[in-house]
Amino acid sequence: MVANGTLLRCKTSPLGLVALCVPALALASPVAAQDETDALSPSAVSPDQSDDESTELDVPQLGDAIDFEADQLSYDNEADTVTARGNVILRSADNSVRADQVVWDRGSGSILATGNIRFVDDGGNQLYTDSLELNDQFETGAMSDLLLALRAGGRLAARSGARGEDGTVVLTDAAYTACAVTTEDGCAKNPSWRITADRVTYNPEDSQVRFKGAMLELFGARILPLPGMSIRTDGSAVSGFLAPNVRISEVNGLELSGQYYYRLADNKDVTLGAYVFSEVAPMINAQWRQLTDKGAFQITGFATVSSRVADFTGVPTTESDPRGYLFANGKFQFTPEWSVTGSVRVASDRTFLRRYDLSRDDRLRSTVNLERIDDRSYLSLAGWATQTLRITADQGQIPVAIPAFDYRQILKDPIMGGDVELQVNTLNLIRDDGQDTQRAFAGAKWDMRRVTGMGQIVTLTGLLRGDVYHTNDSLSTLTEIYRGTDGFTARGVATAAVDVEWPFVGEAFGGTQVLTPRVQLVASPDIRNLAVPNEDARAIDLEDSNLFALNRFPGYDRVEDGVRVTWGVDWSLTKPDWRIKTNVGQSYRFDEEGTIFPDGTGLSERFSDFVGRTEVRWRDYIQFTHRYRIDKDNFAIRRNEIDATVGSQRTYLEVGYLRLDRDIKTVEDLADREEFRAAARVAFGPHWSAFGSGVFNLTGADEDPTFAPDGFEPIRTRLGVAYNDDCIEFGVTWRRDFITAGDAARGNTFQLFFALRNLGFR
Repeated sequence: MVANGTLLRCKTSPLGLVALCVPALALASPVAAQDETDALSPSAVSPDQSDDESTELDVPQLGDAIDFEADQLSYDNEADTVTARGNVILRSADNSVRADQVVWDRGSGSILATGNIRFVDDGGNQLYTDSLELNDQFETGAMSDLLLALRAGGRLAARSGARGEDGTVVLTDAAYTACAVTTEDGCAKNPSWRITADRVTYNPEDSQVRFKGAMLELFGARILPLPGMSIRTDGSAVSGFLAPNVRISEVNGLELSGQYYYRLADNKDVTLGAYVFSEVAPMINAQWRQLTDKGAFQITGFATVSSRVADFTGVPTTESDPRGYLFANGKFQFTPEWSVTGSVRVASDRTFLRRYDLSRDDRLRSTVNLERIDDRSYLSLAGWATQTLRITADQGQIPVAIPAFDYRQILKDPIMGGDVELQVNTLNLIRDDGQDTQRAFAGAKWDMRRVTGMGQIVTLTGLLRGDVYHTNDSLSTLTEIYRGTDGFTARGVATAAVDVEWPFVGEAFGGTQVLTPRVQLVASPDIRNLAVPNEDARAIDLEDSNLFALNRFPGYDRVEDGVRVTWGVDWSLTKPDWRIKTNVGQSYRFDEEGTIFPDGTGLSERFSDFVGRTEVRWRDYIQFTHRYRIDKDNFAIRRNEIDATVGSQRTYLEVGYLRLDRDIKTVEDLADREEFRAAARVAFGPHWSAFGSGVFNLTGADEDPTFAPDGFEPIRTRLGVAYNDDCIEFGVTWRRDFITAGDAARGNTFQLFFALRNLGFR
């Protein structure tokens, strides 16, 4: 409808009382909050006029239309004002105002809203106040006793506020918090922390809120000034200092560290940091992160100068050298099929990361991988290098792979009812002081899976592969069965298998059980295993995970030959709150000749050891996993691995235990080991908790002659106490390391940690 050249929007009362026409108004938005559409549902409108009267409002032509709803509407022609009362709602696009009363002065274009006001802008932020001035462009003016609920989280309250001509909103005597200010029962409560400020400026163009005279308060106590404090209403990060970190360690003394975060653009940022120690020279670090139209990457570096142990093999000597660490990674997706992933990790020496408590890794791998993936094929062209951080390891014996190529293709049309996968693979390993190996193979694998009329699941598999190896300096490899033969060596691999599973389903113990017997027959002719080097199939051990594998070696360089039959039984029970799964199995080899499996792996004789796994879960309170291998001759436990978690999210106990009793003396990769791990957290009160953890090496001298403490040595322990609520976390941790590695000496470390939600304090 058009009245005097003005666009009017008409709404009919849900009660069918009257049709109301109101003029269109232009709209702009101030500060922001969460859209609640239920509060914007149409309200009954009953103006003073009867429903057969037509109202024409003589106002200038304005911009975007605004829906205007109210219980009552009155007009004062002398004052040229329109007054709406009762459930008043002004709405346009994603913006809305709700109030008890709205008075519109048509002459000046000002709008005054009073009583239980909620303003929702197009950013989803909500403004609550008792008095709000708007102009005919729907821009806010003066406000008093206001509360701003930000969509990204957090609340900003102020005594008064006003909107300047440039669109900025200035608040005085303000306070901000990301904490809840009411309990679950709706009762008011004091926030754990808040930031008070003399003046707060909000710029709607960049969605940034800047504080002047800001002070951090914790539990009502003013503890820390925050000069230059700012946040964004959309939740994005802003430039500024991050919370400092405090730590005391045995080696470095008192440590104070701080960082400055600089947001260069929406897609990139940089963080600069400094570490000051009481016992050693300072350290600096920097991190660059960037998101591009093809992917993302980050680069992190640390640098310092300090003394280090330079000789681990003889009499230790110390040198003061530049030291540091570089870590960079990223991924780029060029097309839906093509991508490249890369990672670089390099340290100046073997103890830097542990000395400054940056990482506990014992090796650093750098890699790059070009991949192409579609529905039926996979291509990978990769290269990688590893830097060892083990004190006694020889870096010259660590290989570099340039390149490692793998291509697989699944044929579109089945052959003889089965799927066919073709594979081509090459690998080139180079060592500075050891054996070099080049490998290439091509193969084809055929799989057919069928379900019989009686419910058996039958899988037929056939594999053909041809390998070519070239190696030199094989005598530099100390373990004889890993060497292979110098020069070129070729071999062929052929494997055929049939696998039958027969699941039975029924009721038991108030739930549903599934019992699945399984039998597998695998046959392969003699393979020239020892004629080629073993680079990727060394850590062999019979487990429940590889019991039914076609090749129970973990890599390509060793292939299990001969004829064997494997049996196993899976059983599971599912009932309310409970889930139990268990399996057990064994294999039998028909060949009487010796195998390439070392004694002690559980696979070196005709009958293998028994292996199994049991999992028990009750709700989210109990999770238990037990993996084992039992000697077939004397039923001794050769592998015993337990992982258990008991408790809730706040109070729990985690236990891990591993014992490998294989008695393998000929291969260093398969040494015996025993280890115990434990972690616990106990909550007391609604927000406090105590926690601790420990790692203990239980390996005895009879299991590892190089292990000096006979049967027990703590590796690392940790204890602490923490406070945690909906918006704050802080605490103190004590950790003790029991192992000395060069200048990364054993000793105690104390650390304070502190984090505020929605402020990036960590």
